Amino acid sequence: MIKVNEKRINFEKGITLHQLKERFKPNADILIYNGFPLDIDKAIEDGDEIIFIKRGEIPSKEELESLMVSRHTPGVHDKVKKSVVGIAGLGGLGTVIAVALARIGIGKLIIADFDVVEPSNLNRQQYFINQIGKLKVEATKENLSMINPYVEIETHNIVLNYDNVADVFKETKILVEAFDRADMKAMLVNSFLEHYPDRYMVCASGLAGYNDANTIQARKYGKGLYIIGDTSSAAQPGRGLMAPRVGVAASHQANKVLEIILGEEL
Repeated sequence: MIKVNEKRINFEKGITLHQLKERFKPNADILIYNGFPLDIDKAIEDGDEIIFIKRGEIPSKEELESLMVSRHTPGVHDKVKKSVVGIAGLGGLGTVIAVALARIGIGKLIIADFDVVEPSNLNRQQYFINQIGKLKVEATKENLSMINPYVEIETHNIVLNYDNVADVFKETKILVEAFDRADMKAMLVNSFLEHYPDRYMVCASGLAGYNDANTIQARKYGKGLYIIGDTSSAAQPGRGLMAPRVGVAASHQANKVLEIILGEEL
């Protein structure tokens, strides 16, 4: 059994990649074999995953999802698609994390923020000039839907507090903390892990300025708490928040979420 454009099929022993192309999509000019583009022909083996793509062709809705995940490692997408992830805060961290998770085909995102898009947000947050004044939850949902319409997005335009965190994120196995303020970070961790001690949190601390990006690392505390950053570079007068370093931390957080989903950190 193999997969061709995300459909499982039986195959004849000895058939090759190019022979499959002639059968399923003769006009394809990109051949993805187990997540890697190949120019050469190759014998097909049991368990292979193959995607055939025609450059410039607008795919049907049925094909779009399979083409978006064509560069994934085989076996990854099934787990990712079943996952529910929460994001608390939709600033420089939260919006970058949300975009990364939408691009890998996460099943459902639960996003929460109470703010609106402001001009100063555009230096590091995933918004656009025409979204200034919009609720961040609605602007983020709009942007994610243009990237991957298959992601289910639940929005909460709300100020999170100790009493409502558990209800807002009751479905999430993994909650991502993406706040600026230290007191809000502590509140979120305490509330979520007190209510759901067997779940996971991916937090951030120390990512301001333009220092060496290699100092942003993941640290594990206890069973399910991860903190991403250098733990010391807080935003303050003379040390602002800038897109490159914030983006490094956010992508680091998104990658940690993926590691947890795939069992690498369990």
